[in-house]
Amino acid sequence: MTPSVSRPPLADLVLPCLDEAEALPWVLARVPAGWRAIVVDNGSTDGSADIARSLGATVVHETRRGFGAACHAGLLAARAELVCFCDCDASMDPGLLAPMAERVASGETDLLLGRRRPQGHGAWPAHARAGNLALSRMLRRRTGLRLHDLGPMRVARREALLALGLTDRRSGYPLQMVVRAADAGWRVTETDIPYLPRAGKSKVTGTWRGTWHAVRDMRRVLAEPPVRPTPAEGISA
Repeated sequence: MTPSVSRPPLADLVLPCLDEAEALPWVLARVPAGWRAIVVDNGSTDGSADIARSLGATVVHETRRGFGAACHAGLLAARAELVCFCDCDASMDPGLLAPMAERVASGETDLLLGRRRPQGHGAWPAHARAGNLALSRMLRRRTGLRLHDLGPMRVARREALLALGLTDRRSGYPLQMVVRAADAGWRVTETDIPYLPRAGKSKVTGTWRGTWHAVRDMRRVLAEPPVRPTPAEGISA
């Protein structure tokens, strides 16, 4: 009898996008085979949507500005059992999501985050790293989770994500996902990923102002009262 060969799980990959024409060819070329790339255009003026469409991606337009608005529009457009998220600026390799998705599909974890490990000068500015560290400590006090990074690369099951009832539509979206997952009793873990210097101009971490706005949004999320988990929100019995 020929042994069966396990096939990697298929997933939808959500890529929030605002003026990423320079990075899109590199990013989309690294999407795992068989996956659907959902590029959520958040008001680009550099032709990003047309480039993404020409490279085979599904393009969704989200007129409300905000990282969370773009991510959630992609989640609503997803149809696969697993949904992955990744920045669209070439700072992270989407190909790294395939083994991450396998770990979620196997039941090893419920929400898997990519812990950024900067590679090269300027990949992760000091002020952005400091803000991330402070938020990680506040998250630990709020939820007990011992995470080192709240980065945007992550994998979870679509139906479970939708059941979390995420409401933030700005920079607090990734943190709210983690907080509400913790409140619902999910197993939230992280794995190291290389973090590269991004292509083009950063909208958040490249400036003190952008970092401050992100930290402000995330502090607001941490101040929210715990959301009582319902049976639909939990994953593990």
